[in-house]
Amino acid sequence: MPAGEAKLKTTPLDPRFPNQNQAQHCWTRYNEYVLCLKNNDGDEDSCKKYFQYASSLCPNSWMERWNEQREEGAFQGVQYFKEE
Repeated sequence: MPAGEAKLKTTPLDPRFPNQNQAQHCWTRYNEYVLCLKNNDGDEDSCKKYFQYASSLCPNSWMERWNEQREEGAFQGVQYFKEE
């Protein structure tokens, strides 16, 4: 692979989501990422796999909005935001 090209990966097969519409799969993967952050005290390195899964399924605009909602305390999923 030439330098500067990233290898594309996607989330592994998940039998909970057999249908073509992957919106629920995206939501679940994003919440698994946030739950991993919560369980690892915000250590993003430990949760890279979950972030990759979510970002391969979810539109960037959704993830940006969810991150903003988490910061504001208005997110409807797993509640965790690392305070700096």
